[in-house]
Amino acid sequence: MIPALPLRIDALRGARLADGTPVDVRLDGPVVAAIEPAGALDGEPGEALDLDGFVLLTAGAEPHAHLDKALTFDVIAPPLGDLPSAIAAFHTYAITSDEHDIADRARRTLGRMLANGITAVRSHVNFSPGPDPLAGFRALQRVRAEFAGLLDLQLVTLPADDTVDEVHEEAFALGADLVGGAPHLWPDPIAATDRLLDLAERVGVGADLHADESLDGPITLGRFAERARSWSLPRSAGHCVRLGMLREDELAVLVEAIRDADIGIIGLPITNLYLQGWDSPVATPRGITALRALIDAGVRVAAGADNVRDPFNPLGRCDPLETAMLLVTAAHLTPAEALHLVGDGARDVLGLPPAGPRVGAVADLLAVRADSATEAIAFASADRYVLHAGRLVAASVLEQRVAVPAREAVLTATETGAA
Repeated sequence: MIPALPLRIDALRGARLADGTPVDVRLDGPVVAAIEPAGALDGEPGEALDLDGFVLLTAGAEPHAHLDKALTFDVIAPPLGDLPSAIAAFHTYAITSDEHDIADRARRTLGRMLANGITAVRSHVNFSPGPDPLAGFRALQRVRAEFAGLLDLQLVTLPADDTVDEVHEEAFALGADLVGGAPHLWPDPIAATDRLLDLAERVGVGADLHADESLDGPITLGRFAERARSWSLPRSAGHCVRLGMLREDELAVLVEAIRDADIGIIGLPITNLYLQGWDSPVATPRGITALRALIDAGVRVAAGADNVRDPFNPLGRCDPLETAMLLVTAAHLTPAEALHLVGDGARDVLGLPPAGPRVGAVADLLAVRADSATEAIAFASADRYVLHAGRLVAASVLEQRVAVPAREAVLTATETGAA
């Protein structure tokens, strides 16, 4: 039986680390206090979880979400298509959406994320069309307060090219954390990049820009890197699909500039695989940023799911293991690299303290029923325990019944040649 949640946990017993080592883990409030050989904490007092048969990982962090758009696909029923068609479809819907609708969908989406092991989320928030541009920020600020103590939620502005600075600045009074925007979609992408970075400097917050979300066209990351080289403010960029289409010599120069400016790059495989390449019916490009080159160059890299069941992505499970799977299959990362990008790497880009099953780290942990870390990605078992700051905040126990042949019958059939 699952206990009432949240519940402070003192020990985790019999878990397996990503490298296969069986361990017990002692927690001291929100911090991992000790990692011991399996069995070392048997019989000790306190609240303990038995994790025999589970792999213990750093909890997922979703570095790029759109909670104000989530779960609208079935209502909008948009045509399947590329980025411009998705933008148009959602804009039509957003005119009719209100604060209550946004909060309800965000709440349901965060609940799914938490159940699957995500304990930190950064969401971009559109300025609503019509007379109430700040409805999304009020809704998500309220939802953030409701989820306080269960997960960390950061909010990023996502203005249109005609959003005036005064309204943009009001979003920070309502609790927005970072300046965002998609300057590559504006009439003058370089001037738009400067405008957004000027605002971030003036307000004194960092920037997390949608950058170069297309297979061709303008590149704004170079300007971002030039401006951010002297920054002490947080800085990151999501999508960056254009990097994946550059010549190797061009890519090397841009990656070096990104590294020197210490811009965190956020890859978003599921949405970019869906949105990009519609006009290339053969040899369709993958639509993912140049993750291998970025990782090998020492750039801080994260990965997320981006949109969940909206015109920008009709699918999505709110599951960091889904993102990890796509990183392995579509981006050719190793399973260990994929888990890093959705866990430790994502937390780094979000500016959060280190977490996971390491002494001294924050006890944000995900336990998944699996024999290995790779199996956890492959099968993504629903059996999971999720801890945030040392408290159990989600537990899922799967009961499964499958009619399978009895082993004895299979052997008999094989021996008689009937199989």
